[in-house]
Amino acid sequence: MKLLLVEDDFDLSGALVRVLSRRGFEVTHCNDGVSALELLQNGRFDAVMLDLGIPGIDGLQLLQRLRGRGLTVPVLVLTARGAVGDRIAGLNAGADDYLPKPFDLDELDARLRALVRRSGGMEAPRCGELRYERGSGAFYLGQSPLELTPRESALLAALMDRPGHAMTKERLTVLAFGQEPPAQADAIEVVVHRLRKKLAQTGVQITTLRGVGYLVQEARGHA
Repeated sequence: MKLLLVEDDFDLSGALVRVLSRRGFEVTHCNDGVSALELLQNGRFDAVMLDLGIPGIDGLQLLQRLRGRGLTVPVLVLTARGAVGDRIAGLNAGADDYLPKPFDLDELDARLRALVRRSGGMEAPRCGELRYERGSGAFYLGQSPLELTPRESALLAALMDRPGHAMTKERLTVLAFGQEPPAQADAIEVVVHRLRKKLAQTGVQITTLRGVGYLVQEARGHA
């Protein structure tokens, strides 16, 4: 997923580029509205993260020019202006979503992916014959649906967002069980074990990386 980050705070922008890159995003950064407008006119991006208080052309003006020129790229406004009036002004100017600073990185990640899904810009994730349809939340092996419990689905959906990339056990536990920790410390291992049984002989496997977490990948030697 290609993102354009328009932010003039270099500490924040540097941190966001590093974190989002580790999560599988391809991030281009610029720090003023003029450069952002040029990039958006000449390149293709799946979504834009936009600070309103940027030099050159401010965020609201940039939004108005984008929409006035027929550019429909999804825009998520990131700003310290958290008042209701500011949010309304941003949305009326053409923003698709609004996230006041400071914000949670997991929420930012989820909002970006939701924006791109709604715009039709993100293909269904695949790993071998396994396919995840985000809209319905269903998994398919070829054309056959895969029967999963809600916890198995939540865990596999997280891994399928970035096939071949590991996710920590702690993060997967939160996604599968919610903010309340499960009674058993190894509860996530039970969910992984059940998933592995359901994926057996499919050519897709969940691999453990010691000290890191789990990842989903195509089984070696599978044709």
